[in-house]
Amino acid sequence: MSSAPARFPGLDGTRALGALFVVTTHVGFHSGAGLNSTFNGVLSRMDSGVAIFFVISGFLLFRPHAVAWVEGTSRPSTTRYFWRRALRILPALWVTVLAAYLLVRSEATPVSSYLHHAALIQIYSQGRAAHGLTQMWSLATEVAFYLLLPVLARGVARGVPSARAFTWRIAVLAMTPLAGAAWMSGITAWNHPLAGTWLPGFVGWFGLGMALALWQVGRQYGVLPRTSVDTLVAQPGTLWALAAAVFLVLASPVAGPYSLALTTPFAAAVKSIGYAVFATLVVVPSVAPRDGTRAGLASRLAARAGSFLGDISYGIFCYHLIVLGLIEQTLGYQVFTGGFFLLYLPTLALTIAIAAASYSWLERPIMRWGRRIEGRWTKRRHSDGRREDHDQDTTRITASTSA
Repeated sequence: MSSAPARFPGLDGTRALGALFVVTTHVGFHSGAGLNSTFNGVLSRMDSGVAIFFVISGFLLFRPHAVAWVEGTSRPSTTRYFWRRALRILPALWVTVLAAYLLVRSEATPVSSYLHHAALIQIYSQGRAAHGLTQMWSLATEVAFYLLLPVLARGVARGVPSARAFTWRIAVLAMTPLAGAAWMSGITAWNHPLAGTWLPGFVGWFGLGMALALWQVGRQYGVLPRTSVDTLVAQPGTLWALAAAVFLVLASPVAGPYSLALTTPFAAAVKSIGYAVFATLVVVPSVAPRDGTRAGLASRLAARAGSFLGDISYGIFCYHLIVLGLIEQTLGYQVFTGGFFLLYLPTLALTIAIAAASYSWLERPIMRWGRRIEGRWTKRRHSDGRREDHDQDTTRITASTSA
């Protein structure tokens, strides 16, 4: 039995890919290239970058619970978990909301919309859209998963961690995309688009990440035996080829229209399940156990450029629509009038620069400060524990002497 690695460098590059997809699809939409160009299907379906983020989140956030389960140690602290999540997402979120209000605000957008975005509750009421912040629906959905995860983890990672227990839990989690597809199909049939941004519609994307975490931990710790799945994941190029094939199928009209027009229940279900499969195939090569070695692809993804872009990927996600809006203002650009690269190149370059500055001067310092606060909490708890033990020992000695 060997302990699983706490960090997966290959995920940095995978996370960067997801961020790149999100930027590209939004520029494609604004330029009109995602609607009526030769590559409209490819550009439109790059919104699957959100699915990549969700699978990664399901994997990374649930995995510590799986490790604690198989090791028989204490569950991760819920307080520490929420503290770290808040430190990671809220500072950059609030800076983004303020920047959107100051730089690209529409006069028709009330201040309350920005406050809803700052609290990540905008997806639960109509009329809360704001320029520069439309991508934040996915962050609001992800935060809903953050809040639910401790409860889900307690339900999944319990009992005896046997091979059978791991196997049937993985099987159940692997079926969650069907639940997500059913939700998306239903709200499409009922014409309730707002509900299409809520957590139930994406439970399968997070669920597959959780299933992947269970499988990875089970294999790394020797709970699960080697199977044909290990043979497949040992060929990351094959997985990426399969992911590309799935993506090209989804780039066809089978997954619905490329615009914001209403889709059909069938197409909504296909898109939901297809994105889940695509994102999982993209993520697997970076997390699969390698018997102490790392695959060539994972190594390339863990290279310096991938690591750098992975670190700043959250900032890229946050700031890119504000940058795009400012570039459109500067150029006097009218949306849907073409010129994809005219918008894309400066948007990508400036977004990367701003995200790097944000990570270096805002996000990382705040996370380091948060870790120092955690250290003080830990020392205080240990100190209080030692004091309590000393008081109890003193009481026992006194009682023994008196007797």
